[in-house]
Amino acid sequence: MLIFLTGATGFIGSAIVPELLSAGHRVLGMTRSEAGARALAEAGAEPFLGTLEDVDSLRRGAARADGVIHTAFDHDFSDFVANCQKDRRAIAALGSALKGSDRPLLITSGVGIGCPAPGQPATEDVFNAAYANPRVASELAGAELLDEGVNVSVVRLPQVHDTVKQGLVTYLIDLARAKGVSAYVGDGANRWAAGPVLDVARLYRLAVEKADAGARYHAVAEEGVRARDIAEVIGRGLKVPATALSPEEAAGHFGWLGMFAGLDMSASKARTQARLGWHPTGPGLLADLERMDYSRPPS
Repeated sequence: MLIFLTGATGFIGSAIVPELLSAGHRVLGMTRSEAGARALAEAGAEPFLGTLEDVDSLRRGAARADGVIHTAFDHDFSDFVANCQKDRRAIAALGSALKGSDRPLLITSGVGIGCPAPGQPATEDVFNAAYANPRVASELAGAELLDEGVNVSVVRLPQVHDTVKQGLVTYLIDLARAKGVSAYVGDGANRWAAGPVLDVARLYRLAVEKADAGARYHAVAEEGVRARDIAEVIGRGLKVPATALSPEEAAGHFGWLGMFAGLDMSASKARTQARLGWHPTGPGLLADLERMDYSRPPS
């Protein structure tokens, strides 16, 4: 297949490109820069200049493809709600180019949206439209397209990691470096699901090949890693203390991260593994955090 991949030069997208190519697919990779276009060409993909804001470019890319994987997202969390709405518009544009066909559209969301109730692990069979994370807008957009006959499925992401980036944990590291303390909320027993980036890339490939309309997949290798354990590894790496904060103290310390820091974001992977035969083999989140270079400059 010719796969139109948005976010093709991003953390996850740049891992998906070689995964697709090695499986015999061709990649039309979206990037917003000439430097990104050069990197994609060197990797063996066809560059495509476009942006999330330019919905016409999204439609043109999708119209050319046999399938679409959408990983691009504006990670400016200072304007998170607006960026989630931007993603909703982007998904609608991609889907509009696929109507009347069975060509798959694979969109991206977060595992928390499968959480049935506070403190319970997210599952693939749950879509909690009332979940507090504004990223629910992405799945609402997908559901609207599914009702219109578009072949939409969803990959829900946990904390995707290697020894350089680890999802929201990357921001925790930067905050601990800046404040001189690696903090967690309460007893730190809340858990975050995690998945190694190369395993996540393979899941995207398997899911777009499956093209199962309405399916939801959890890119989860570890169903829950304790927040306190994460904070303690970061503390050792930065040589700063790991400290518990009360919920009242958390908002002032974490800033925008406060909406996530105390949440339990654990998630099941059972249905995903059964549906796709996906079995992650990469290192765990704590292992990658132990091995990372903490002398690198803040992200």
